[in-house]
Amino acid sequence: MIINNTEVKPGETTGVEVHIAKLPSRTPIDIPVTVARAVKPGPVLLLMGGLHGDEINGIEIVRRIIENGHHIPEKGTVICIPIINIYGFINFSRNVPDGKDVNRSFPGNKNGSLASRIAYYLMQDIIPKIDYGIDYHTGGADRDNYPQVRCLLDDPVNLELARAFYAPVTVHATYRPNSLRQSAAKLGKHIIVYEGGESSRLNEYAIAHGIAGTIRMMNKIGISSAPVARPEYKNQEFWHSSWIRARTSGIFQSLVKCGDEIQKNQQVGTITDPFGEYRVQLKSHTAGQVIGLNNDPVLHQGDAVMHIGVS
Repeated sequence: MIINNTEVKPGETTGVEVHIAKLPSRTPIDIPVTVARAVKPGPVLLLMGGLHGDEINGIEIVRRIIENGHHIPEKGTVICIPIINIYGFINFSRNVPDGKDVNRSFPGNKNGSLASRIAYYLMQDIIPKIDYGIDYHTGGADRDNYPQVRCLLDDPVNLELARAFYAPVTVHATYRPNSLRQSAAKLGKHIIVYEGGESSRLNEYAIAHGIAGTIRMMNKIGISSAPVARPEYKNQEFWHSSWIRARTSGIFQSLVKCGDEIQKNQQVGTITDPFGEYRVQLKSHTAGQVIGLNNDPVLHQGDAVMHIGVS
């Protein structure tokens, strides 16, 4: 196993610094990668956070997995990258300084934009070596995501991984163009996405589910046999989802929270204008479960307010 020209032998755990670029001040920007190999051969698993630099929950999940030694495999190899987008992390931003989204820049280009160069490194040096991966995310733009796995449910391997992870919610998600998941799939690699919480906020509920689900998946693929409790809840699998959007501009007050089950035509909130002239009821056009909620109270007409998982 060679990562960034550094060999990691069976039985070793090694930290590797991957140089990406420099700030204008000449300060180097390096991506720390931790590689843990067992003596016994087995699959290679990638645990990766911070593809969007302000999505802190995923970074914290990978950090705690390393801190508690859960990344040390009994068989195979675990590659941990807590933060891919170092630029976004230090600038409290989803994107890199040029405004581009790394997760819309795959498979990348070594001579392209900064986002494209980060994507290119992953596709050249990391993704070809793995069998499976978990890409940790949160909601973006003040949106709170209920803990959920997203993957292609019509792929039997992805379905098996998602059911092993056993998040509260599993959502069928087609590939986004130029995303990590799409590019990895073209190489025959199986990466699922775990979403929980919102950007720039730690959410202990989402973090705990992310760690427990990761260990359950590691057990399933034979990398680990660490004890982990199976939760009492029943995982909900949704093949469809739909957004409730604001009928008018104004200030939104929600009557439901993430994880709540709702009925068709149920009032889920109100939108008022700042001057006390009107109050509009916001109702759900479908029955389902709230799997995403916009926490920004100021809405424009047509803004996405709630993401509903539909059976």
